[in-house]
Amino acid sequence: MLRKIFAACTLSCVAAGAYAQPPAPPAPPPPAVCTRADLQAAADSYVAAQKSGDASKLAFADKAVFKENMADVGKGDGLWNKALAVAHSRSFLDATRCKTFTEVIVTQGDHPYVIGTRLYVDNRKITRIDSLVTDKGDWLFNANAYLKYSSAEDWKAPKGAAQLSGQELINAANSYLDMFSDKFVKTPWGRPCARLEGGAYTNRNNDPNATCEVGIPAGVLYIVNRDYVVDEDLGVINVFCRFGNSSTGMPDSHTFRLVNGKLANVHTLSVNLNPDAPSPQADDNGAIVR
Repeated sequence: MLRKIFAACTLSCVAAGAYAQPPAPPAPPPPAVCTRADLQAAADSYVAAQKSGDASKLAFADKAVFKENMADVGKGDGLWNKALAVAHSRSFLDATRCKTFTEVIVTQGDHPYVIGTRLYVDNRKITRIDSLVTDKGDWLFNANAYLKYSSAEDWKAPKGAAQLSGQELINAANSYLDMFSDKFVKTPWGRPCARLEGGAYTNRNNDPNATCEVGIPAGVLYIVNRDYVVDEDLGVINVFCRFGNSSTGMPDSHTFRLVNGKLANVHTLSVNLNPDAPSPQADDNGAIVR
């Protein structure tokens, strides 16, 4: 009798298990929808908001996400609510990922900044704003030098240059970032190539044979949390990332311009999260102050 009861229980349990399926995972959200025109309008509205300190110029979605230096902030707390005298700005558009990246330089007033801001756009609404704000004490910071060299560069698509695919741009950016932890990685160096880090500039003499290959430190921890804005039309890729640790590593932005498959320009913004240990700074000529 006990054997029959046990067998019946086993069959019923197996049958119940066959029908008691775990709940299905939630469906992924639909992909964002945008055009380059939508992205340009969003980027323009951000620059206008930053100049006026009027965040109502930004068409935020109802459940928008607000981040500054890779930490959550309130909608009213981000620097986009402060009117700044924008001396120069430059935007890049990614119609595949529906993202923008805008470089903003502020030299006037008592608080200079160099800012890198991303917007995520869906159906003409901004679903996320993510700013990296660099100022005094951040890596090689000097807004005057940054303005001097960035504004003199031409980041438009060169006429007759072969256009790279988005994946080729990502591969080039990753090879550069991988090199910090592995010096043997092959990177598509071009000549001339100029690197602008916070304010320090590698081609102050306009040398036609200048390379970006010099002065990159070896043995740095692997660069993690890489996220891309890829502007195939301009041959530009921006990478948001962290140095070393996925939650506490230095927030960083690297922007690369490639011409005919080779690196031509590199811009870097890096946020120092330890105010007790300020980073080396740059002078107004773009030289590193030791």
